[in-house]
Amino acid sequence: MALFQAIKKEAFQPLDAASLAAFRVFFGLMMCAGVIRFAAYGWIDRFFVKPGFYFKFWGFEWVEIASPAVMYAVFAGLALSAFLVAIGFLYRIAIVVFFLLFTYVELIDVSNYLNHYYLVSLLAFILMFLPANRVWSVDARIRPPRFETVPAWMLWWLRFQVGCVYFYAGIAKFKEDWLIHAQPLNLWLTSRVETPFIGPLLQYWETALVMSWAGFLFDTTIVFWLLWRKTRPWAYIVLIVFHLLTNVFFAIGLFPVIMIVAATVFFEPNWPRRFFGGRPTGRLLEAERGPVWVLLIALVFCVFQGLMPWRHFVYPGSVLWNEEGMRWSWKVMLREKNGDVVYRVKLGERVREVSPRFYLSADQEREMSGQPDLILQLAHHIADEYTHDGHRPEVYADAWVSWNGRKRARLIDPSVNLAEVNDRVWPPAPWILPEPETSPFRPKGR
Repeated sequence: MALFQAIKKEAFQPLDAASLAAFRVFFGLMMCAGVIRFAAYGWIDRFFVKPGFYFKFWGFEWVEIASPAVMYAVFAGLALSAFLVAIGFLYRIAIVVFFLLFTYVELIDVSNYLNHYYLVSLLAFILMFLPANRVWSVDARIRPPRFETVPAWMLWWLRFQVGCVYFYAGIAKFKEDWLIHAQPLNLWLTSRVETPFIGPLLQYWETALVMSWAGFLFDTTIVFWLLWRKTRPWAYIVLIVFHLLTNVFFAIGLFPVIMIVAATVFFEPNWPRRFFGGRPTGRLLEAERGPVWVLLIALVFCVFQGLMPWRHFVYPGSVLWNEEGMRWSWKVMLREKNGDVVYRVKLGERVREVSPRFYLSADQEREMSGQPDLILQLAHHIADEYTHDGHRPEVYADAWVSWNGRKRARLIDPSVNLAEVNDRVWPPAPWILPEPETSPFRPKGR
């Protein structure tokens, strides 16, 4: 009880809302710029207009693509709502709109899934419940708040989510491929030997091994260094360098910027006032508990996020091969898959080979070829198209995948009629073949 009372006292300790407001500003500006960048590169057409088929998330089959005009309006709404979040004008409405639109776009097609898209949705969800417009916002100018504090548990919520990304990304690297064979980093780095200055070093396997261990140690420990006040400034510098180098080597979009911004939630709550200057206009000693129902949502959220990344242990085999439990679990940059899939459609005595490219864009085909649940979804779609006079065809898949540099191996049992496999049943899936037992191939340096 004494421990519970101590935690309760700390959780409801009033803290300066300045750091939460700064995070709101950075988040909104970053998202607004990201949406504009997405449109400028022509990716709205590429991912949401041109494809003729979209892979569905389990439980979200009802999410449908809108017309091109509506999709352009959705992205305009995303940019506008993100900007309103940044300036703190009609903040509560703006963040809800942003969350709904962004999550809708994310749920349209599984093949577009990225860890940092998922993270953006989660951060936006959290911000919906936090008074991040309490200071440094248009809303606060129009209607000044009684005080400029938030209870500590609100900042803990954000810290927990950001910490989950690093912690689970780190323990996911505790694998033979990453720590012993330096894969898939070795594959990626040897293709970047033309990088100025350090390019010649990237041809060596030892370089990949050192970087693999550095990535593992960084992810598993950085949160603790950020939490410790004495090491926080140095840890943040290391964090910036780490993510900038990651972006140089692997060009992974906004993820490095998102993590650099998100890590500011570990700073002292009043850091923006000390860095940018300015004094609070309201009371900072006001005690506030926050709505109990929001606290309950935060607790349920944290339990869910804490358990989700472990679910792959329920399934046999390597999650990097069978993908069962891969999404939503922060397994970042752990596998390189190159695959080829051809479907055999059998209707009566006739057998016809069907290529996925008849239905998919190049981006979708690349993602689908190594993910069994997507191969199954397309098999069902092909079966629907070839159904004639009530006769449903048999659909088989010849799927060969190279995983982290290993020799190509079959991913799907070619004798299983995928048209009869229920794609809405929880795994494990017996039609996914076991992963190869061989070690990854080590490319020779130049």
